[in-house]
Amino acid sequence: MKTEDFYYELPPELIAQHPAEPRDSSRLLVYHRDTGKIEHRIFRDITEYLGKNDVLVMNNTKVIPARIFGIGRSTGCKVEFLLHKRLDLTDWKVLCKPARKARENDTFDFGEGLSCTVIGTGEAGEKTVRFTFVGSFEAALDKVGQMPLPPYIHERPKDGSRYQTVYAKFDGSCAAPTAGLHFTPELLERIRQGGTETIEVLLHVGLGTFRPVQTDDIESHKMHSEHWELSADAADRLNAAKSTGKRVICVGTTSVRVLESAVRRDGTFAESHGDTEIFIYPPYKFKAVDALLTNFHLPESTLIMLVSALCGRENTLALYKEAVEKKYRFFSFGDAMLIL
Repeated sequence: MKTEDFYYELPPELIAQHPAEPRDSSRLLVYHRDTGKIEHRIFRDITEYLGKNDVLVMNNTKVIPARIFGIGRSTGCKVEFLLHKRLDLTDWKVLCKPARKARENDTFDFGEGLSCTVIGTGEAGEKTVRFTFVGSFEAALDKVGQMPLPPYIHERPKDGSRYQTVYAKFDGSCAAPTAGLHFTPELLERIRQGGTETIEVLLHVGLGTFRPVQTDDIESHKMHSEHWELSADAADRLNAAKSTGKRVICVGTTSVRVLESAVRRDGTFAESHGDTEIFIYPPYKFKAVDALLTNFHLPESTLIMLVSALCGRENTLALYKEAVEKKYRFFSFGDAMLIL
């Protein structure tokens, strides 16, 4: 398949600039794969589609203030750094802008005792840097860093927590798992009271999720690796759910990538972790996931390709066309789609 096979026309005014208020007031397109039926609902109506025979799998990663601005110690140049993957206590993979101003062995100061030295250059200008800091790296980053909103969002929300899910726990992402942004604590409680089990997994969102496809042939695209973890408790509960025929519904494409990376050949799970480069596109056969809650994604992105693997490419493009005609809001702060 070609990258252009996943293109669709989107009027710019449908790109959401602000999150819905409250969170669960966003719109919800419900697609039934077995019948082709489409429904247009409000997100809080999701309780009508969930029950005791379902498990909802959520990514509990937390977005860090991953965008920082440094001044070259010897050059005086200002360079933007986007932290996207932690390697160890001091070293990170980063994107720099402008990349040509961050050469190997250059040192940059960020304030609050935080600095870094460029120690390597990878593909497409990606850098490896080594940080030095006084006290805690996380504390310094909290003071100098900014929330890494996507470039199509032109105004920063007044409340930074709106770019975090209400169940975010573990620092490490440079972008939010946006399908989870629609949930409120009260809605999650109603879902659980209705008998639906919720299971948390972890994938730190990095370049693998949001970097655009830059090849004409999608099979030539190489995904960047992202770190994931599946706890023993989550594995046991997934195994119990699968053994009793429960439906596994993933909240977001990142949760899909965890389960499809972690599932074993016999369809079971065990406590595990790793870095995944899994790239899901048609005609991929899902081994662990039955249904998906997701936002509306960018044209020609790996995310719309993943949705197309579940729904079929033509069906997916037809659903997006319907969403455009009905003036749904798109991308990170936009509306949602439940694929059953």
